[in-house]
Amino acid sequence: MATPRLGLAARRKAMGYSQERLAELLGVTPGTIGRWEQGKSTPEAWLQPRVAKVLGLSVQELIDVLRLGTPAVERADADRLERALANPSKVDLVTVAELRQRVSLLSVRYDAERSTGLLAEAGQALGQTRLLREHARDYRVKRDLLVAEAEASTVMGQFVWDASQRRDHDTAKEHFTAAAEAARRVNDPVLEAVALLRTSYVELYGTENPAEGLVLTERAADVAMGHSDVLTGLAELHSAEAHAMVGERVACERSLGRAQDHFGRISGDEPVVEMFSETQYDRLAGSCYLRLHDATTAQATLERVASRASSRSKSRSIVLANLSLAHIQQRELDNAAAVLHAAIDCVEETWGGGGLKVIFGAARELGPWRKEPVVDQVYDRLFTMMAAS
Repeated sequence: MATPRLGLAARRKAMGYSQERLAELLGVTPGTIGRWEQGKSTPEAWLQPRVAKVLGLSVQELIDVLRLGTPAVERADADRLERALANPSKVDLVTVAELRQRVSLLSVRYDAERSTGLLAEAGQALGQTRLLREHARDYRVKRDLLVAEAEASTVMGQFVWDASQRRDHDTAKEHFTAAAEAARRVNDPVLEAVALLRTSYVELYGTENPAEGLVLTERAADVAMGHSDVLTGLAELHSAEAHAMVGERVACERSLGRAQDHFGRISGDEPVVEMFSETQYDRLAGSCYLRLHDATTAQATLERVASRASSRSKSRSIVLANLSLAHIQQRELDNAAAVLHAAIDCVEETWGGGGLKVIFGAARELGPWRKEPVVDQVYDRLFTMMAAS
């Protein structure tokens, strides 16, 4: 018997929404809202960030509300998985769907939580998926388990790289390579493009190899073309950054334009709509203009993002650190220090590897003004943060 989610209904009412109005905002039916609140179904993982935003919650807060009051459902899911692990040759499609849902929730939690706290869950899900896939007999189940393995390998690579503060490039790439291989085995260009795109991030922002990063972003765009405007647009965005890293402004702006075109064509049947954010274009464009030493354009772009991004997220810490760099390039020390403190606030909660890297990069740029009181305070805070980590 389903357990009503009283907290979800209470939150909707507190925001002043009827079921009909909330359904309208989310693009679902009022009956769907009713089933969520009755505990008969759960919002799809890709929709949860949008639900959280409309209800004024963080993604983790929404997850907690959705889980609260459903122990019987969770126990049933756990029992089903335990039975499958005890007799993996009899695993069924329902169990595979549950594993994929777990991986999707881990992915949703990534931006607001420390990856070190998620690694064990991700590793367990990946290990269970591989075990079941090796023993499954039913063709459809085996195929779905390959899809689940591609998804879990991608998430695992993402978490490993972030938890290592973007230092363990090899292990991350091993997971992404495994994900791409699994995706190709089931002929899934969307999953393959995601894995290629994640690998390009390691080359661009880890090893800092723009040539190899560009090869991977272009491959990702080719694979995703015609299947996902979100992925094709993201690949073009990161191609733009690869061009910016070597000072190719014209090529960079062409890629930015192509990305914008693809984002403008996102349709209702987009397979990875959860990977799209309205702030992504400006976030990457701001980073590109920073690399091209156009601090004025970068600042204006990044300020738009900072005003809209979630108050405590890994992506926001990168935005703020880049905004601090834009102020540094313009010799605006007070503004640079103030924004950098805000970036550190985000990192202290999420401990995102990308944010840490850009923050310390900004701190190095402040080196010539080390004796200035506002700069000295930033250095002191960074030393304290690292000592406490």
